[in-house]
Amino acid sequence: MDFYKNEPKTLLAVDCVILGFNGESLEILLVKRDIAPERNKWSLMGGFVQETESPERAASRVLKKLTGLENVYMENCGIFGEPGREKRRVVSITYFALIDTKQYRHILSEEYEAKWFPLDDHPKLIFDHEDMIAAAKHMLRTKAALYPILFELLPEKFTVPQIASLYECVYNIDLDKRNFSRKLLASGLIIKLNEKDKNSKKGAFYYRLNMDIYKEKIMSFLRYLPSWSIDYKEGRILT
Repeated sequence: MDFYKNEPKTLLAVDCVILGFNGESLEILLVKRDIAPERNKWSLMGGFVQETESPERAASRVLKKLTGLENVYMENCGIFGEPGREKRRVVSITYFALIDTKQYRHILSEEYEAKWFPLDDHPKLIFDHEDMIAAAKHMLRTKAALYPILFELLPEKFTVPQIASLYECVYNIDLDKRNFSRKLLASGLIIKLNEKDKNSKKGAFYYRLNMDIYKEKIMSFLRYLPSWSIDYKEGRILT
């Protein structure tokens, strides 16, 4: 350890951008910070990486501590460590997690005064947490254009209007819903169930995702989303 004795002591932390979809809009889960500095101010849920764990395990531990959930979709979306972000030198690895808010709303931890807020209308946050949210939103858009991660925000059975609303929220676009529904149903990406949503005005049928063909069809599915295109040669998403 003598080799490192003159090196700076930096704390490694993780912060979780926990996103949910309530059927109509995107939400973010925030907590009241229980330690100084910035005690009792709204914050992302976070914690320090312990010596015996990886950053991924630390993020999973933080998420479970807040919601009781395990095996939730979670992905790294950035590293934040500008000098002066806190009084002591802290570098944070940020993860975004996707949760079905209706299914898990009842098991939130009361210890941290956790509360769901609209993603675009939440209280002012501490430190650089606003930048973390911006990074998570960008990563969500990019990943959702390549992989079926948005379905992590939906219950096991869902309606076509719910899917359309979800994509409109994530990409901040207005879909031609009739055309979107027609092409989505023709794609074979979803399987119709013999059950209707009794709460919808028109009695919309429920569907479930056909995982067997999703990856095969995902590239053509992207063409239904205005303002987004694929650079096939580079494999990049263009806006």
